[in-house]
Amino acid sequence: MRITSIITIIAVLAALAGCSTSRKHTAGASESAPAATVEPSAPQETVPETAPFGNAALAGKEEAESEAATHVWDFRDATTWLLGDISPERLAEPPHSSWYLEGYSSYNPDPEYLEQLRKMDISNLTVTVVFGTWCPDSRREVPRFMKLADLWGLPTDRIRFIGVDINKVAPLDEYDSLGIERVPTFIFFENNSEMGRIIEIPVSSLEQDSRDILEGKYEPIKF
Repeated sequence: MRITSIITIIAVLAALAGCSTSRKHTAGASESAPAATVEPSAPQETVPETAPFGNAALAGKEEAESEAATHVWDFRDATTWLLGDISPERLAEPPHSSWYLEGYSSYNPDPEYLEQLRKMDISNLTVTVVFGTWCPDSRREVPRFMKLADLWGLPTDRIRFIGVDINKVAPLDEYDSLGIERVPTFIFFENNSEMGRIIEIPVSSLEQDSRDILEGKYEPIKF
């Protein structure tokens, strides 16, 4: 019993010595060390999760355009998709300008077919372009078609652009009536009556296929 009491007293004294040492060491360090200067932390930049044109990573930054030019985009990311009726101007803005402007500037339509198109009456012609910004074929063919249209003289206001998601669906009431199975799809109308469509890839070239559609002798690819 006495031995147990002695052991208990020793344990209590050891515990008190430890806490005391810790407190004394802490106090000494506080007295000898100069007070650290705490720099005020800079406020973090707030970036919204979703931004116009899917440019979430660059939203709110003044240097957005210059950063977008060097940014490697993953166009499978749904935040970058353009859906429904869109204006072609949006394709020339980040992030889509990275593929659109390059594809537009590098494409040179065959001058022979281009000249034939220029001689045709297109006063009642309209074209509906259904595409997905996530789709490599769309990112290749849409800028080329726009280059062709500009050189051809087909006014932009007679070209309708419809963006679809990865399931090829657009948030438009009348969209299902177009019967889209693959993208891009270029649908040619004369007086609102369909003349033909280029589906996914041209049979020959955009300019030759367009001429053949207007002449009524186009045979689309069979998938």
